[in-house]
Amino acid sequence: MKRRGRIESPNHTQARSPDAGFAPELSGLQRGEDRIPAVASGSGFAFGPFTLDPSSERLLCDGKPIRLTPPHVRVLHALVSRAGEIVHKDALVTAGWAGAFMGDNNLAQAMLRLRRVLDAGDPHRYIETIPRVGYRFVGAIERVRPSHTDADLAAILAPHRALMDGRAALKTLERTEIARARSTFEAQLARDPREPAFHVGLANACAMQYEMTRADASPDAEALRLAATHAREACRLAARNGEAWATLGFVLERTHERADALAALRRSIALEPDDWQHHLRLSAASWGNERLRAARRTLEIFRDVPSAHWLAATVLVARENFAEAERELDDGLASARDESNEPARFSAVGLHWLKGLLCLARGADVEAGASFERELALEARGHLYTRECCANTWYAIGACRLRRGDTSAACAAFERAIARVSAHPMARAGLSIAADREAGGSIAIDPRPIHGQAAASPQAGPAPSVDQALAAVTLLVARGDAPAAAPVVDAAIASAPSGNAG
Repeated sequence: MKRRGRIESPNHTQARSPDAGFAPELSGLQRGEDRIPAVASGSGFAFGPFTLDPSSERLLCDGKPIRLTPPHVRVLHALVSRAGEIVHKDALVTAGWAGAFMGDNNLAQAMLRLRRVLDAGDPHRYIETIPRVGYRFVGAIERVRPSHTDADLAAILAPHRALMDGRAALKTLERTEIARARSTFEAQLARDPREPAFHVGLANACAMQYEMTRADASPDAEALRLAATHAREACRLAARNGEAWATLGFVLERTHERADALAALRRSIALEPDDWQHHLRLSAASWGNERLRAARRTLEIFRDVPSAHWLAATVLVARENFAEAERELDDGLASARDESNEPARFSAVGLHWLKGLLCLARGADVEAGASFERELALEARGHLYTRECCANTWYAIGACRLRRGDTSAACAAFERAIARVSAHPMARAGLSIAADREAGGSIAIDPRPIHGQAAASPQAGPAPSVDQALAAVTLLVARGDAPAAAPVVDAAIASAPSGNAG
């Protein structure tokens, strides 16, 4: 049974950790097992004016690099290293694309490209076709030990550099940096589409771009679709990579495939049980005891993760254990450094807001106001979730002002919430009530949902979301029609997904 704690001005967005979704998004990429093309030692091959360097996956003509994709270079290497022998088509596909399912057309296109590069005037000068079997390299070759120039070394390091750069950009959780990371990972995947680490990076970047818009009336569904595509591809390419499964689990939770999301996250932990990021993501996607256990395990492995405390606190709030929830948040705030001059590895975004609500629950309005001010002060740092958390904070401030009878100040606060998240149902409901009171009750309060996505009455259409239902219920009660409010809540709860909705 879904319950919500009796806190004034609760969050009417699903209880998601401000950092839990994406603070761990990067750390899996930091592990040494990421499959970046190896920089192997050994000899290359020379034939005609060409030099093939397998270690850097480059083909040179008279010392100048030829533009080829890594799969094409690997196919050429498979032929040249067995010059004079027939190499079966299946072996060439395996060499070029790591055994992924590729049709004959892909290999034929690779051969066409290689022949044009090697000798456009005589396509069969170096590569002979063996009908229905494979291909054979027929040119004379000699082994060479390449002497890498600075440019060669830079090219070898480029994928590693790009991975580190993209990872660092994501780690900032800043909007412009996330967009830059997405471009970086897209460019690298165009070069080597078989690299799992870049699929993981791109999945996270796209999911973050969706997160920027998740509270809007029209979230970026295309970014979320791409995130799911690349997360699945990473799992296909590296089935024992825990970070790939953790990323997939996070994305699936956003697409409301909760059972599969939990399965993927549990698999990531089974593969890498001591990675605290996987436990944090499981906590973010789960609810109840599982959320608590995963949050506790996160903090056992790595104690300074404020969002793990936030996640645990949400469950305690739902169980109306407000005192313990507040202690949990205090521990999280103590582990953050957002208000010091020291660099903050993890943000306290969202914690001050929830603590403010808990202060209201025990009647400490002045303390609540101070917590809300601290939350709003974090907005300038450009964190991914500050817009959403500040919208919720301004809504809470508006509700407090409305309770005190200061309707003008309440309207201003609700408008600030809506300026940040235009689709905030409770802020719009609050604004409607405050405006009506400001006008002396002359404005008719309309209890229909704020955006018309569902009906306020079960008989008039599909049940609203929990957020919309709470807004509609608030307006119904404000209009004096409490009996009509209960069915709206019932319908929303009945249709809501399992977990922390409402």
